[in-house]
Amino acid sequence: MKMTLRWFGEGYDSVKLREIRQIPGVVGVITTLYNRQAGELWPREEIAALKAKVEAENLEISGIESVNIHDDIKIGLPSRDQYIENYIKSLENLGEEGIKMVCYNFMPVFDWTRTNLAKPRHDGSTVLAYDQSVVDSIDPQVFFDQTDANSNGFVMPGWEPERLSRVKELFEAYKDVTADKLFDNLVYFLKAIMPTCDKYGINMAIHPDDPAWPVFDLPRIITNKENILKMFAAVDNPHNGLTFCTGSLGTDLSNDLPDIIRACKGRIHFAHVRNLQHFAPGLFEEAAHLSADGTFDMYEIVKALYDIGFDGPIRPDHGRTLWGEVCMPGYGLYDRAMGACYINGLWEAIDKATKRKDQLL
Repeated sequence: MKMTLRWFGEGYDSVKLREIRQIPGVVGVITTLYNRQAGELWPREEIAALKAKVEAENLEISGIESVNIHDDIKIGLPSRDQYIENYIKSLENLGEEGIKMVCYNFMPVFDWTRTNLAKPRHDGSTVLAYDQSVVDSIDPQVFFDQTDANSNGFVMPGWEPERLSRVKELFEAYKDVTADKLFDNLVYFLKAIMPTCDKYGINMAIHPDDPAWPVFDLPRIITNKENILKMFAAVDNPHNGLTFCTGSLGTDLSNDLPDIIRACKGRIHFAHVRNLQHFAPGLFEEAAHLSADGTFDMYEIVKALYDIGFDGPIRPDHGRTLWGEVCMPGYGLYDRAMGACYINGLWEAIDKATKRKDQLL
């Protein structure tokens, strides 16, 4: 596996490339053209400039998160083909620059959802948290406005201003989009882009829905093993793969995370590894990556990735905000750096134990 950190780019991220480079074991970043909106073409010269900036700090671009998908594609409007053509051209430009992995999501209106961006924890840090009762009792526009107001002045992925300004319009546009229709539109999109992925060797890694159930009555389709395998079967191409995100799939405690990893062998192209602390169904907060700090057995999750031969990029996901850091909620330097070291330590221990066991056989 390749240890990476997500980086939003200069002008958008409080974390610097030189700081990322100093984290032991981190070899690359997962980044994006944050100035490009969903549906826009990514010019090759902008991709090349971003790549040069990252490589100047002795890092690599290990993948893109995300080339966002226009809502017309998700809704299935006649205009979707125009936006798919732009997407294909963007993939071609990424491929020409040697970038081989794209993480994306197919969630309507917004992607991840949290009801508190700075919930205090027992250790004095703050974390992202979710309470379904809050979602059930609030108007979507009010909820989005509150989220934006608590972002520490950062533009957060999935909560961009141009999207927030169109909440009512977007909800109206999605009113007839069922889970089945959304899935069919995903398949349409994937079938259209697979020839380009085949040509350039680009792995598409869909991000699971977060949380793994409908929010504000909007459908969610990448929520469990059954739905993921259904997507693989509908577009049976090795480049059609998954971003395995413990925090997203793990919002639903009925999901057996190591089992999902093993069921998706060969189709996991990217991994987000983080921990959650569950209190009740629909009530959880994010935790330190250490197993004992949350609900998940991180050893078993990392071991499952090791056992299937996962060799793609991996990153610590949302971290705690601590030590007075001012950053995009969930995306500070300190806790994610500790998370990267923790995951690397688990991987090294599993690797050495496995090889020693093999030598004794």
